Amino acid sequence: MAEGSRDCPSVVGRYFTRWYKADVKGKPREDFCILQHSNRICVITLAECHPVLKNGKAISSINYQISNNCSRLQNKVSGKSKRGAQFLTELSPLCRIICCDGEEYTIYSCIRGRLLEVNENILQNPQLLKDKPCTEGYIAVVLPKFEESKTVTEGLLSQTQYEETLLKRTSSVCDK
Repeated sequence: MAEGSRDCPSVVGRYFTRWYKADVKGKPREDFCILQHSNRICVITLAECHPVLKNGKAISSINYQISNNCSRLQNKVSGKSKRGAQFLTELSPLCRIICCDGEEYTIYSCIRGRLLEVNENILQNPQLLKDKPCTEGYIAVVLPKFEESKTVTEGLLSQTQYEETLLKRTSSVCDK
């Protein structure tokens, strides 16, 4: 049975609300899923229809080095107020996924907040990203500012809205 199947409630299904960002930066089908916990913490993952998952692409590497001066691996967070956390905007890159076919995908935060952690496990085992995208294969954990926690999902799609978007994509492909 697939991870997150509706037949068997999972921890993700029970405690997180799924939000989606479709066609990020105008790139068709490059969709991301944001799992929002009731404590405001958001887990950034690939949506089921992202080309890496949908097309079963082989991943050669994942790189958290965003630029010469910025590595998400250098993010060091401490204390209750999460001092030292890198601040992210909606379009802040988190990492790059390089596939064996030469395709490269930049993964974006999709929400504003502080970067609490990146998933270093996917560096050694990129297959986790494909096998368990909503659990062990997550990309990063982001904490929105308290005052923005209610508005952080503005501009994101609910599960129902995302499913409608997928249906529209399917029907537009069939119409051509």
